[in-house]
Amino acid sequence: MRSEATKDYYMVDGKLISTKDTAVFDKIGKPPIYEVIRLIDGIPLFLEDHLDRMRKSAELVGVNINRSDEDIGKDIRKLAEANDVKNLNVKLLVAILEGQGQVFLAYFIKSFYPPEEYYKEGIHTILFHHERENPNAKVQQASFREEVARELEKNKAFEALLVNKDGYITEGSRSNMFFIKENKIYTAPKGTVLLGITRKYIMEVCKESNIEVVEENIHVDDLKSLDGAFMSGTSVNVLPISTIDNIRLNSVENETIMKISDGYLEKVKEYIRSKSRN
Repeated sequence: MRSEATKDYYMVDGKLISTKDTAVFDKIGKPPIYEVIRLIDGIPLFLEDHLDRMRKSAELVGVNINRSDEDIGKDIRKLAEANDVKNLNVKLLVAILEGQGQVFLAYFIKSFYPPEEYYKEGIHTILFHHERENPNAKVQQASFREEVARELEKNKAFEALLVNKDGYITEGSRSNMFFIKENKIYTAPKGTVLLGITRKYIMEVCKESNIEVVEENIHVDDLKSLDGAFMSGTSVNVLPISTIDNIRLNSVENETIMKISDGYLEKVKEYIRSKSRN
């Protein structure tokens, strides 16, 4: 696979390597298991949740990750210090190299954090017909990503909503999706999509705020009757959707979405504060 590592160094099994040396990436053939974590003020956000999900993804495809959580945490800290970076996305990747066995990589990747105007105006999204083979495992599929990227560019869209063969929306190409109807939140049921870490904390916010959540897929025919929608993800937090193809939604002024967004950001601040004290 092509190297995605940015900055000066990346990590392989705990060792710093110059990003100019791409030999390890060149040897990766089979789609690797991966996880993307946001570094905020030098602290990997919700690290424990990400590592737990990564191990579960690995188990689903018959892989046992050899590196310990403690060592992975050290890898991220060492990577941040060597590159003098405190705010960027870190990618963790487990790959099996022929004749070498399992390797564990940690590296910074090009990261995009939506500007304030995206939250004030909402984003444009498109429908994209696709079903993941194993939705609960986070395995990198280059061809799918490239195909989606072409469609997003062609339509000047920020995200693609994946539609299954029955016409139901399951998730985004790189996010979880939430839809609002009569103050209820609709989102895909467990087991049918990759459960995002941001999604987990959004669900907590909804429970604490007495916002009813219905784990049920929305059909494309029901989009026009929605009161709003938003996507969630590591880099975007809670991002309101203003259009789905040519369907307009007033998501940015939806009180339920604003309440969830504020609650989630408070969860982030609480986590960073707790780790800063350690």
